[in-house]
Amino acid sequence: MTATRLRLWTTIIIAFVLFLLLRFGVTMYTNWLWFQSVKFESVYVTSLLAGVAVFFGAGVPFAIIFVGNLMLARWFSTRGELFLGQRRTLDLPIFGWLVWATGLFLGLAVAAAATPRWLDFLRFFNQASFGVRDPLFGQDVGFYVFTLPMYHFIQGWLITTLLMSLIGVLIIYFFAQLHNLREGEIIVLPHVRLHASALGAALFAVVAWGHRLAAFDLLYSPRGVAFGASYTDVHAELPALQAMFWLAIIIAGTLLVNVILRRLWLPLIGVGVWMAVGLVIISIVPGFMQRYLVEPNELAREAPYIEHNIQFTRQAYGLDNVDERDFGQVERLGVEQLEASQTTLQNIRLWDYRPLGQTYRQIQEIRLYYGFTDLDIDRYWIDGDYRQVILAARELDQSQLQSVTWVNQHLQFTHGYGVVMNPVNEVTPEGLPQLWIKDLPPEISVPLTIERPEIYYGELTTNYVFVNTGIEEFDYPRGDENVYTFYEGTGGVPLDSYPKRLAFALRLADANVLLSQYIDSNSRLMFNRRIQDRVRQVAPFLRYDNDPYLTIMDGKLYWIQDAYTVSDRYPYAEPVNRDINYIRNAVKVVIDTYNGSMTFYISDPTDPLVQTYAAIFPTLFTPQDAMPDGLREHLRYPEGLFRIQATMYQTYHMRDVNVFYNKEDLWDLPREVFSGQDQPVEPYYVIIRLPGEVQATGSPGEEEFLLIQPFTPATKDNLIAWMAGRSDGQHYGQLVVYRFPKQELIFGPLQIEARIDQDPEISAQLSLWSQRGSQVIRGNLLVIPMERSLLYVEPLYLQAESGQIPELKRVVLASGERVVMAETLAEGLVRLFPQLDLRLGAEAVEVPASEAETPQPSPVVSGELPSDLSQQVYDLARQADEHYMAAQEALRAGDWATYGSELDAMEQALRQLVEITDALAE
Repeated sequence: MTATRLRLWTTIIIAFVLFLLLRFGVTMYTNWLWFQSVKFESVYVTSLLAGVAVFFGAGVPFAIIFVGNLMLARWFSTRGELFLGQRRTLDLPIFGWLVWATGLFLGLAVAAAATPRWLDFLRFFNQASFGVRDPLFGQDVGFYVFTLPMYHFIQGWLITTLLMSLIGVLIIYFFAQLHNLREGEIIVLPHVRLHASALGAALFAVVAWGHRLAAFDLLYSPRGVAFGASYTDVHAELPALQAMFWLAIIIAGTLLVNVILRRLWLPLIGVGVWMAVGLVIISIVPGFMQRYLVEPNELAREAPYIEHNIQFTRQAYGLDNVDERDFGQVERLGVEQLEASQTTLQNIRLWDYRPLGQTYRQIQEIRLYYGFTDLDIDRYWIDGDYRQVILAARELDQSQLQSVTWVNQHLQFTHGYGVVMNPVNEVTPEGLPQLWIKDLPPEISVPLTIERPEIYYGELTTNYVFVNTGIEEFDYPRGDENVYTFYEGTGGVPLDSYPKRLAFALRLADANVLLSQYIDSNSRLMFNRRIQDRVRQVAPFLRYDNDPYLTIMDGKLYWIQDAYTVSDRYPYAEPVNRDINYIRNAVKVVIDTYNGSMTFYISDPTDPLVQTYAAIFPTLFTPQDAMPDGLREHLRYPEGLFRIQATMYQTYHMRDVNVFYNKEDLWDLPREVFSGQDQPVEPYYVIIRLPGEVQATGSPGEEEFLLIQPFTPATKDNLIAWMAGRSDGQHYGQLVVYRFPKQELIFGPLQIEARIDQDPEISAQLSLWSQRGSQVIRGNLLVIPMERSLLYVEPLYLQAESGQIPELKRVVLASGERVVMAETLAEGLVRLFPQLDLRLGAEAVEVPASEAETPQPSPVVSGELPSDLSQQVYDLARQADEHYMAAQEALRAGDWATYGSELDAMEQALRQLVEITDALAE
């Protein structure tokens, strides 16, 4: 019976081992094939070998030390039993097998826990210098980012190994004493004291090293006013750790001496003293100092440490290179400024991405199985004009297929098709976007070409597909029929052998990979098709922006994915979350939507982290100089990084210690109303000329593509500054901040929203729409800097409650003290400035020649209306007319309440007109 059970267990173990080998073997093999298909097999080999090296490097030494100590304890115990003539219970073979099995199991557990740290080892051996030293220990920042984590790992591994070994040998010696325990006696033999003292000495030596490493960790202390080592940390915690270090060294030396003396009380006293001293000087003394010495004189005590926090936080987030400028006194926006800023005006974004996304889905998804995941903002040169556009990829959403079969999901419906694009400021008479690229196949009305509209790799491509099979792929619908195609690219893993098909059948748990007659030696398997999963598979050590964006170059579609190098080990730097206190946009990944090829361009070669990764993976990265110009023209300042920098800058623009301590100049994000909800203003892209920007020739700077974020003082609504991330040419990646004069009130978005609500004409129109059962959607309120002036723009959309397409119905403009609403941006600008002459995209707005050429006479000589009164008369007449038209609409709809209120508003406007004319007559 015993032999049968043994054979059964042996069979089970062998089967389990074979299962693990098959599972991991298949995964490794298919991963190798995938990395080979994307031409990054060296990256896979490097990471795989590093993981294997760490696995065995951590597991094998642990097992040797653990088993060696237990076998030594067993030998000591059996030798003692022989000497005493007692039973040799520990000398049984089963006990030896048990020791080996325990060592193997724990060794595997330690190895498995250590393997994910393979990158820490590679970074340690390939580390680059930051060129910045901390003020407390004088170490390069690279020591904290690359070396200290490695030391902590080794110290933790040694603690685990020695502690488990000590516990194991004590268990062995406990079993050796069972016969004495039964008789009520405890005899600690000399060899037990010797062995335990030696392990204890080694353990306390490692504990002493841990105290030494803990001193460096004070640079991440949250104790004080600012993140990093505080006064208490430096003057209480650091001396305490130094004392604990020497105390642990003394205890380790005492235990080492006890190997010879073999006194039982020495280890016990040493451990007791270490615990008691640690409790007093690490737990009690720092708290006492913080409460009674630091808090009553906090600013004076903490001032140098606050300064360290400010300096290193600004470095960690790239805020030390911010170009800070004074905006100067805000000037009244005039006609000359507007006419000189036609590029800016024709790129004011009227289409908010949220209602526009609904419009795209309503008019351009074409079929249920197409979808638009995200809308991207970019810029293109169109007929010599620099134009800001919104575009989106029309991807295939397999979850919306009406007939869900294996062939449909994996062989026929394999890719999306085409893009939709519209300029940010053009609107059709129906209130819809003026589409430059639309429909299937793509109809393009601007000088752009798309020769490869198929999208095999995108944001919705979560399923694996097979191409070049025996069945045609669905390409796009055309009327009542469908157009089919065969894949002509190089993407995917070739299935040119039976072992590959077998491996992927096991990997995907899909027997149809072997059974389907459509799949042959010419077929290719595409998986890891979702672009963020795809790039993470190659470079998991980078962080990726949530918003990859699409661009068109040379007739092909490409995704551009921003990637960040991050760390949580930058000394003194305030964390933005629990695992980031350093970030750089060091890499741009370009992904071909047709072939799935990836190119990792280094966009910040000065970053020490990307230098380290480039040393580890020399074939992974490509210099940005090798990026085609057509792609470089579409690089954007990444919004994810910009948000983090803007968040940190709200506090860390304050560099004076006193101001920082008191938070006297704390900033916040402005608020706006979107779709009836109060929310923070999001960063937004614009094309403007930076105020005061001058070229090398002395001429004014050119308009450029910027990502901007306004700021307000904390708990206030007026503007205090705005930040811009530059995206064009040699200025790419630069941050600029313009500060408004503190003594001047500059309206913030929420204050403009309040003025909009208080305007009788606008509020009446909004109320009328709402009463008719429609939802009014207020889009982003954009603050547009124009030289030394500001223009506020908010689009208004109307959507029926039945969920129909949102339509752009009005544009609200504000400048200075005036707020106007018009059907178009151009009309609104003319209402603000009647003498304006400009062209906005396809919409021309020109003042009549007779009016433009006639000089405006002096109001004193001619007796005619001054320009401000002329504008006032014009506005009142226009208001009276609009109220009359609204009253007529209400009358036809039978809405008597609105009809009466509109007549009252018209009467009020007419009375004001009469008052002006009477005053002039007098």
